[in-house]
Amino acid sequence: MLIVDAANVVGSRPDGWWRDRPGAAARLVERVTRAVDTGALEEPVTIVLEGSARSGAPTTTGPVCVVHAPASGDDAVVKLVRAHGGTVVTADRALRERVRTAGGTSVGPSWLLERLPDPPGTTRTTERGPQT
Repeated sequence: MLIVDAANVVGSRPDGWWRDRPGAAARLVERVTRAVDTGALEEPVTIVLEGSARSGAPTTTGPVCVVHAPASGDDAVVKLVRAHGGTVVTADRALRERVRTAGGTSVGPSWLLERLPDPPGTTRTTERGPQT
């Protein structure tokens, strides 16, 4: 199981997410769902939302689950690791240690972001110029 610390992943890129936390959460859920649908990510994937980001996506079940943390997102992530094991996507050092102690593993946000389709309307730039 892949468990996504949504706040940490969204917060890893300074793209204005802080102006619309629910919208940023919705975009992350949509991109993760597309990545699972295309085989870029293996299912199951659980995305943990906390705070105002919870209003960006309803709780769901299936190949991509959305979980609303009732309080601390980190506590919800650790609870999932204890129950199911898995790999957590986060750069939070303290959470990574808690995940390790609970029997899980972790990867950084860039690991996930490299596997997600680009958001609609974006263009990748390489050394050779824009790629569409």
